[in-house]
Amino acid sequence: MGQDNGRVGVRKMYKLFINGAFVRSESARSDLVDGENVARGSRKDVRDAVVAARAAFEKWQAQAPALRGLVLYRLAEMMEARRAELAAQLVAGGTTDVDGAAREVSAAIDRTIWYAGWCDKYLALASTRNPVAGPHFNFSTPEPTGIVIVAAPDEPALLGLVTMLVPPLVSGNAVIAIASERDPKTAVVFAECLATSDLPAGSANVITGERGELLPVLAAHMDVNAIAAAGLGQSEAADLGRLAADNVKRTHFEPGAARKAWFDARFDDLDRVLAYTELKTIWHPARI
Repeated sequence: MGQDNGRVGVRKMYKLFINGAFVRSESARSDLVDGENVARGSRKDVRDAVVAARAAFEKWQAQAPALRGLVLYRLAEMMEARRAELAAQLVAGGTTDVDGAAREVSAAIDRTIWYAGWCDKYLALASTRNPVAGPHFNFSTPEPTGIVIVAAPDEPALLGLVTMLVPPLVSGNAVIAIASERDPKTAVVFAECLATSDLPAGSANVITGERGELLPVLAAHMDVNAIAAAGLGQSEAADLGRLAADNVKRTHFEPGAARKAWFDARFDDLDRVLAYTELKTIWHPARI
């Protein structure tokens, strides 16, 4: 416990963020990280998160694209308001220097704003009018896939999480994020930003715990539509791919990348939005 002029400080409780609320693991388990307890999510917790995400999905995808952009911009505002806390937590979680932590927070905020701006624009680029024979119009337009699972890299804990969690939200997906195992506390502070960003409860969930325990449950879950993870080994990715195949989930497994690589412009990519969309094609008769 910390002290300030003789006062005993209150320890922070690092809980799971499910359905818009901070909850303890139903298993009552926790991990000791830097002298503080962080909830360890269980199979039941991730199943509860899927139920919450499915209920939130219809509401979030029904929001006007411009409104989704405003909500994600609000998320960036909340991150800006907690910039110092996020940077301090990155340093406590293992980021090597204060300047590096500050740069990571800035990059995460900038990337959130960048993706917020795509909410009412990506449809114009991704939709098409298809050439067909006969007196018909034929249009293709992207729609959200559904429930997307993302597993953040261990490093960088904040920028990696933002890069994987925010793009699926752009098109209206509901997301369940598995936090960095090395620095789960930063993910919980980020979840506190999510909680005050006007996102519908359940549309973004953050779970701390062991990826090896949680990801197979989610990969096999029949109400999950896509799964993405960074830093997996080949055998682990193959095992998850086999589990995901039962209901034809979309899978996106990225090899481990150096911390510096996550700052590159290639992560500011519209493909990360379109990866979690499905094309719907509409036929309409044309006047002759």
